[in-house]
Amino acid sequence: MAAMAAPGVRPAVGAGAVGAGAVGAGAAARGAEAEALFEAHTAAELRAVERRLRAGIEQKREELRQMVGERYRDLIEAADTIAEMRRSAERLLGAVRGLQRGSARPGPAGTVHPPAQQSFYGAAAQLKLLLEVPEQVWGAVEGGRYLPAARLHLLGAHLRRQLQLDTPRARSSPILARFPILLRQVAAASHLRSTILQESKALLRCRTGSDQAVAEALCAIMLLEDSSPRQALADFLLARKLAIQQLLNQPHHGAGIKAQVCSLMELLTTTLYQAHALFYTVPEGMAPDPALPCGLLFSTLESTTGQNPAGKGGVLEEDLKLSSWFKYLPESVVEFQPALRTLAHPISQEYLRETLQQWINMCSDDIRTGVRTLLVYVKSMKGLAGIRDAVWELLSSDSSRHNWEAVCRRLLDRPVSFWEELLQQLFLDRLQTLTKEGFDSISGSSKELLAVALQELEVKAGSSALSKQMQLEHNVALFLWSESPGDLPGDAAWVSVGQRGPFARSGLAMKAQALTPCVQSFCSTLDSKLKARLEDVLSYLPGDDSVPKEPAVPARPAFDRFADAGTVQGLLRERCVACTQHLLGCVREQLQSRLDTPGDAKLNAVLFMARLCQALPELCPHLQRCVLGQAGGAASAPKEPRSAKKLGKGKAQEVSPELAKWQGVKAELLQQSLLAYQLWSSAVTKGLVQCFTHTLLLDTAGSVLATATNWDEIEIQEETESGSSVTSKIRLPVQPSWHAQCLLFSLCQEVNRVGGHTLPKVTLQELLRSCMAEVLAAYEKLVEQKQEKRPDSFPLTQSRALQLLYDLRYLSIILTAKSEDTKPSRIKQDSGIEKVIDFLEGHIDPFDLDVFTPHLNSNLNRLVQRTSVLFGLLTGTENQYTSRGSALSSQELHNILPLASSQIRFGLLPLSMSSSRKSKSSARSTERVQGQAAAAVLPREDEAARPGSLFRQLITDDEDAAAPSLFKLGWLSGMTK
Repeated sequence: MAAMAAPGVRPAVGAGAVGAGAVGAGAAARGAEAEALFEAHTAAELRAVERRLRAGIEQKREELRQMVGERYRDLIEAADTIAEMRRSAERLLGAVRGLQRGSARPGPAGTVHPPAQQSFYGAAAQLKLLLEVPEQVWGAVEGGRYLPAARLHLLGAHLRRQLQLDTPRARSSPILARFPILLRQVAAASHLRSTILQESKALLRCRTGSDQAVAEALCAIMLLEDSSPRQALADFLLARKLAIQQLLNQPHHGAGIKAQVCSLMELLTTTLYQAHALFYTVPEGMAPDPALPCGLLFSTLESTTGQNPAGKGGVLEEDLKLSSWFKYLPESVVEFQPALRTLAHPISQEYLRETLQQWINMCSDDIRTGVRTLLVYVKSMKGLAGIRDAVWELLSSDSSRHNWEAVCRRLLDRPVSFWEELLQQLFLDRLQTLTKEGFDSISGSSKELLAVALQELEVKAGSSALSKQMQLEHNVALFLWSESPGDLPGDAAWVSVGQRGPFARSGLAMKAQALTPCVQSFCSTLDSKLKARLEDVLSYLPGDDSVPKEPAVPARPAFDRFADAGTVQGLLRERCVACTQHLLGCVREQLQSRLDTPGDAKLNAVLFMARLCQALPELCPHLQRCVLGQAGGAASAPKEPRSAKKLGKGKAQEVSPELAKWQGVKAELLQQSLLAYQLWSSAVTKGLVQCFTHTLLLDTAGSVLATATNWDEIEIQEETESGSSVTSKIRLPVQPSWHAQCLLFSLCQEVNRVGGHTLPKVTLQELLRSCMAEVLAAYEKLVEQKQEKRPDSFPLTQSRALQLLYDLRYLSIILTAKSEDTKPSRIKQDSGIEKVIDFLEGHIDPFDLDVFTPHLNSNLNRLVQRTSVLFGLLTGTENQYTSRGSALSSQELHNILPLASSQIRFGLLPLSMSSSRKSKSSARSTERVQGQAAAAVLPREDEAARPGSLFRQLITDDEDAAAPSLFKLGWLSGMTK
């Protein structure tokens, strides 16, 4: 071992000595390792290391010997096998050459083989044919020729019977002993049969198979299973039912659903067409129709079984007939024709009708369930319309409509429409679900949007979190009188109003209707969602365009695809009205929650909901189109007919149910808006009149002086008993008390703050009525207070009674609603006012009252005319006052507000009153001098701080001015804005 190991070590040392460069460096490193090994271990340890190294070397050497030995043994065996193959090939070539030499010797012409030899050749030819049959069968199956494959398979079975290979004692047959390969042929025969049956039934499930291919597949099944035509009909319908289930169970993809539904309809129509072509037979005595071929299964069976002369000649292919051994086949093999055990009797029409109807009923349940599941994946009505149109085009095509009525009449004795019987209701159900889901989504989002808007509106006005839009909501006047870039459209200079669309509104139009940005935003969001929903529904309905969507409409369509348009519009209308009702319900809930806790922030939310309900019919045009069911474009706004009152005489115009529904929706929105405005008006009236009542009932001398206003001094001519005239002076109020003026002015401010020119007339009248009722109640409390005659109460003097009477009559004129609808309430209110007036007149001397009344009425009328601009939001344009005495002269009316004489471009403007009372100017000038002397005692700032000083100054200046002053009147009209 040592001698063997030494040579193995020396090469490494020699290599280290001879090598240079990298090799020398490696040897040096190994030397250093050896030195380190000797330094770190003892001699005994070094000997143990040496033993381990030598044992490893020996193990590697043994493994190498075994590997080389195994490879060498395999090489020897391969060489032996090659040599054996060479010897076997040489023997096989020698045998083949011997056969060739034997067959090359020609025999004498006309040689007749002995019977034994003839039988031998016949058996050999049959064996040869039996070996060829499987290959021929597989070729026919691969080529889709299942009937020839079945006939060849049956020929193979006939050959096995001829050769007695199917008997129980076949394994001991001398033929199998000499030709053991035939054992595999016999075992593979059953596999061939199952393959042909499987492929034939697979063809029956294919909807694109031709009538002839289906007939041959059915004949192959009948021959292999030895079945009857009725069983063939059952197999055919069962295969088609499986095909339907296979179609329904395919993976669901968006665009693939249309193909699946169309494939179902194509499969159903093809099944009925092929059932007629294969199984239907013309009754006896009736001439066949060349356009409607039928009985193809029975004619194919006749040609296959040899009953038809065209089927004579056996089942062998032409290439087999050209073989040299073909002539040795017996005639029973050459002329072999498959046959059925029982005769193939035609199927009666009654049985065919009942069977097909049962199959349709059975498949209908599967189709409804499957298609309903498929339609769940269709998320839009446009997708539903696409599927419906594809089915319509398929069933209306020439191939699907060719003699369809005649085929259905022959098979089922009734017309058949698969769309109406199977799909139409499923599509309507899905459309109803989509409509409900869509409008439920709109209702939910609108509720959330309303809640967010109301939450933002209830932020206090002084808060820093208040946005610019919310500031405009809190003060609509700020929105009306502020400029914005969108006030005029960009093309306003060259496009007239008549040329604009019905839905094109400028910012000024929105301001004119007090439609704030928050209301516009809400309505725009809602209208965009309604527009998307409407466009989706309209894709399912017929359009108004004269040009059809399809390039050519069939002369006889399979069904009316728009037959359910009325139902769809009804669903749209119903869900849209329900969505509006839900929104109104949300508004009612929000209003109800704000009834108990009124406040400025709450009132802002109430006003927003009032404006929103008022603006929805106008700013949401698609809401109207959804309810009316209009199928026109967005530019065609539906117009409502004029009411019977506007039409005048004649019959009232009939209102369609759709229009009646829309008018009902508008009425509900308007009613809800009026209810919200009523909450606002009640809160405003309560707050303002409460302050008025408190000031009115203050029973101190200081409070009376603080609310007093300037009186007018009038000279009157009286005739004495002697007939001479005496001039005397009387003093009468010309202005209402400050608290009455503050009440009206604050009321105008509140009305103007919410856009008073757009308030409904009913709301404004209700505001005036309730305010007047509260004022009257305050005066009645005053009357009760004075009637108690408490010793500490301030006495009701004639001067204060005159001022109170003047205030009450002035307030009743301004706050009385001028409408036919309020006549009964006005009469009732007048009776209450008369009682207070009678009480106040009872504290005035009767003689003085007769003298004061005409002048008091004149002052009252002038005051009403002067303040008609300042309080125009309350007074309106009606005739304000009718004097209790004689009517005013026309000259005095014209002197109040004279009209411009020249016709100018702008409309007529009111001018200030000219000085028509020059005879009384001296009395006023004297009064003015006295007033200036008294005012000089007070500091200037105290005079300016007195309540009503501004109004007193304006009215005094207006009375004294001889020239008209447009500036002052315009300034007055703008004070409330």
